[in-house]
Amino acid sequence: MLAAAAVCPCPPLLVPEVAGGAAHEMDPARAACADAIGVLAAARPDRLVVVGPAGERQQGAFPAGSRGSLRGFGVDVEVTLGNAPAADGERALPPSLTLGAWLLARTGYAGDVTALGLDEALDPGHCAGAGRDLVAGDERIALLVMGDGSACRSAKAPGAYDERAAGFDAGVARALGAADTDALAAVDPAAAAALRASGRACWQLLAGAAAGAGLGGRLLYDEAPYGVGYFVASWS
Repeated sequence: MLAAAAVCPCPPLLVPEVAGGAAHEMDPARAACADAIGVLAAARPDRLVVVGPAGERQQGAFPAGSRGSLRGFGVDVEVTLGNAPAADGERALPPSLTLGAWLLARTGYAGDVTALGLDEALDPGHCAGAGRDLVAGDERIALLVMGDGSACRSAKAPGAYDERAAGFDAGVARALGAADTDALAAVDPAAAAALRASGRACWQLLAGAAAGAGLGGRLLYDEAPYGVGYFVASWS
């Protein structure tokens, strides 16, 4: 069963060492993420699962102790998933799950943690099914769902400016704030891909996991400081 969920963005700029002199610009996002994870901790789940977008070679399950690194972003920052000893020989966490593990370590989360890398191209039905599978049974599961909104909100955004981006992100923000699983399930994969919204598949996994769970939502952060939509939401 799903006990609680948090939705957080996954830009490497969340990590102050990556952001450098601009680290303060993401302070509100970091604070909102800490609040959302605090709700997960308060739910006292049997297990927390970090879910994030991943490439074809990085998708699938990652056990506690899996390691990730931000060296690819120019900083010597390594993280381990959960409080388990670092697992030798395991696949490295993809960036989204590395950021999730970093957030959990930063907030001092002490529970049992595993992770799942989700193919961004997975269709909505498969995403929902993966969510239902995650929460099947009596184990109380919390989800930390990583992913960004559109990357086309301004001329300086990673993607070219697209006038559809603001409306797309506004719809996602409303759905996340209301814990509206139907609205999340209805997010158009083609539009999300065109607008470079990396979180679409993960939000739709959450929609499948939360269907019928009766959780309420709160939107804690909704900004696009670099032309990319970043959301933080708490469901409990």
